[in-house]
Amino acid sequence: MSDLGAGFGYLMKGQRWVARHGRWFGFGLLPGLVTLVVYAGALIGLGYGADDLVGWATPFADDWSSPWQGLLRTGLTALVFVFGLFLAVITFTAVTLLVGQPFYESLSEEVDRSEGGEVPESGLTLWQELWISARDSVRILLRVALYGIILFACGFIPVVGQTAVPAIGFCVSGYFLAEELTAVALQRRGMVLKDRLALLRGRRLLVLGFGVPLVLSFLIPFVAVFLMPGAVAGATLLARDLVDPDPAPANGPGAAGSGDAPPPRAWSA
Repeated sequence: MSDLGAGFGYLMKGQRWVARHGRWFGFGLLPGLVTLVVYAGALIGLGYGADDLVGWATPFADDWSSPWQGLLRTGLTALVFVFGLFLAVITFTAVTLLVGQPFYESLSEEVDRSEGGEVPESGLTLWQELWISARDSVRILLRVALYGIILFACGFIPVVGQTAVPAIGFCVSGYFLAEELTAVALQRRGMVLKDRLALLRGRRLLVLGFGVPLVLSFLIPFVAVFLMPGAVAGATLLARDLVDPDPAPANGPGAAGSGDAPPPRAWSA
C-alpha cells in the first residue's frame, strides 16, 4: 500500500515543480485552455441531450407505470453522463497532450534537466512525434472504450452497479491517464507503447496512486487545465524513477535549484 502514497507523492512533486518554475507553469497552461473550451461545449451538449438519448434507446419503457419508468430512465441518464465524464477525463488528456505536444515535450525535458543526469531526446521530427502520439492515443482510447462498455453494462447490476462499478471506473481511468502522461517522458527514452504498458503493470499501485487522485480532481471544472503542467512534470519524475530507480545526483548548471530557464518557443521542441 506504500506505493499508493508514493504515487500521490509524485503528483504533488510535479505541482511543486511548476510552482517553483512559474514561467513553465504558464507555458503549460495554453494547450489545456484550448481543449477545455471544446470539451466544455461537448459536455454541456451531452447534459442537455442525455434524456432524449435514453428515451430513444428505451422505447420498451414507454408504457411502464410510475415510478418504474422514471427510475429506469433517470438511472440510465446518470450512467450516460458518467460514461461521458469517464471518456472525457481520458480523452481530455490525450487530446491536450496531442495539441500541446511541443509544449509538454519542452516542459518534460526541462524537468529532466533540472533533476540532473541525462536528458533524453527522441531524435524524431515534430510531425513524427505527433503521429506516434496520435496513434498510441487511439490504441489507449480503444482499450478505455472496451472497459467503458463492460462497466456500462455492469452498471445495470443492482447495488454493484452503483457502488463497485464507479470505483473500478475511476481506477481504470486513473491507470490509463497515468500512461498518457508518462508517455511524454518515456517516448523520449525510446519506449514504445507495449513496453510502457509492461513497465506500468509492474507497479500498478504506484500508477494508481498517481492517476486516480488526478482523475478525481479533473471532475472539478477548470481544475484539469491548472493541474496539467504539474501532472506532466510529476509524470516525468515518475517515469525517471521507473526507468532508473537510482538516478545520478543532480549537479551542474542544470541541477534543481539553479533557477528558471526561459521557456523555449513551442515549435523548437
